[in-house]
Amino acid sequence: MRVITTGTRLAAMLLATALLAGCASTEEEEQAPDVAEGQLYQEGRAALENGSYVTAINRLEAIDTRYPFGEHAEQAQLELIYAYYESNDWEAARAAASRFIRLHPDHPQVDYAYYMRGLASWEAGRFSLESLRLIDISKRDLGASRDAYSDFRDLVRRYPNSQYAPDARQRIVYLRNLLARHELEVADFYLRKGAYLAAVKRGRWVIENYPEAKGTRDALAVMVEGYLGLDMPERAKESLRVLIENAPDHERLDGRTFDPRYVKADSISA
Repeated sequence: MRVITTGTRLAAMLLATALLAGCASTEEEEQAPDVAEGQLYQEGRAALENGSYVTAINRLEAIDTRYPFGEHAEQAQLELIYAYYESNDWEAARAAASRFIRLHPDHPQVDYAYYMRGLASWEAGRFSLESLRLIDISKRDLGASRDAYSDFRDLVRRYPNSQYAPDARQRIVYLRNLLARHELEVADFYLRKGAYLAAVKRGRWVIENYPEAKGTRDALAVMVEGYLGLDMPERAKESLRVLIENAPDHERLDGRTFDPRYVKADSISA
C-alpha cells in the first residue's frame, strides 16, 4: 500500500497551484493590453527590434483585429509578415503576405509583400542537411520551392525595378535549376522502369518550362532514350541532333553517337 504523507500532499497542492498560476500568467501575457493603437504599434515595433517575435506578433495582430482601418493598420500588416517569417511560421507569413497583396494591390510597398511571400516559400522548401550534401533536395517534394519560384517570378515581372528584384532574380536561377533537376530525377526513374512515354514527357516539360536551366541538355538526352524505348528512331534522331547542336560534349555522346543507358537498343547516330 502506498502511503501519502501530509507533507507530500502539501507539496503536490503547492505544485498544482504554481502550475495553474503559470497558465494564468501565460494567458495574460498572450493577451495584448487594452491600449490605444499607437501604443500597440510602438510596443510591436520595439518587440521586433529586440527579436521578441511572439510579443511582436501579439501586438501587431491586435492592431489588425481592433483597428483594421487605423493609422498604423497597413504598416502593422506588413510588419506582421516579417514577424511571422522571423518566427519560422512560413505558412502564416505566406498567408499574411497574400492577404496584404489582395487588400492593397496598389500599395507602394506591395513589392515587399511579394518578396516576403517568396522568401517564406524558399525557407519552407529548404532542408537543414542540404549544405552538408547528405540530402539531395532535388529528390524531395518541392511544392514549396515551386511556390517560391512562382512568387519571385511574379515580383520580377510586376516590379522589375523593385529593390528586391535583383535578389529575386538570383533565387529564380537557383530554383529553376533545382526544379529542372528534380524533373530529371523523375524522368530517370521512369526510364529505369520502362515508362518511356512518361520519361519523354518529363524531358519535354523541362525544356518548355525551364528553357534556361542547365538541365535542358540532360532533358534532351532523356528524350532521345525515351524515344528509343518507344521504338521511334526518327524522333530519337531529331532530339539527338538538337542535343549535339546545343551540347556536343555531353557525357552521353561519343562524337555524334548516342549510347542508351537503360533502353535495350543499339547506339544511334545523327
